[in-house]
Amino acid sequence: MNESLPSLPEAEARDEQAAIGAASFILSLRAKGIRDTALLRAMELVPREVFAPRRFTDLARTDVALPLPCGQTMTGPATVAAMLLALGVQPGQRILEIGTGSGYVTALLARLGAEVTSVERFNTLAESAAQHLKIVDAGRVRLEVGDGLATRVRDRFDRILLNGARPEIPEAVISLLPPGGRLVGALTLEGMPRLVTIERDGKGDLGQSLGGSLRISPLVTGVAATL
Repeated sequence: MNESLPSLPEAEARDEQAAIGAASFILSLRAKGIRDTALLRAMELVPREVFAPRRFTDLARTDVALPLPCGQTMTGPATVAAMLLALGVQPGQRILEIGTGSGYVTALLARLGAEVTSVERFNTLAESAAQHLKIVDAGRVRLEVGDGLATRVRDRFDRILLNGARPEIPEAVISLLPPGGRLVGALTLEGMPRLVTIERDGKGDLGQSLGGSLRISPLVTGVAATL
């Protein structure tokens, strides 16, 4: 008999505690104005603890940013929710995610029914994210190691998500939006990242709108030479 296995009462108590934590997590997001049912359901079903560094697992269902390898950061859930709400993901859409990080947002996009291409500049993070996404059976996801802000000649995406703040949004990225397409990211203005939404209308014209401030790390160009 394997004495290391938890007893049935212990397992039930652990499951109950996890359910309580998940419910509290969703309630905290609702309290911050997130009301979209599909988004809340995705954030309930995708376990952030799978993507969080092991030493911070106990903080995974709280609204805090967590440190990742390579000097990167796992964005706080409320910021993620605000950006995904602005993105307006619909099932079947092709989405470009720039900055895979842990893979948590990638999994949320897939859970919302999107076909995701996610680009990460750090090979270490990309490999780790791939393992996390396998654990949660993320679905239609393609991971790439590269510069997500570089020119992509033939690709077009219904939605583009920049997981980080930029002093400007590169034209090379904006050009990937077809008519009806939308880009969401963070624009650094006077030292403060703010939510930015760029849309291309049916005639091909671009419009930009700014939202509230965000707690999010910078997004840089290039591919990491190491890591």
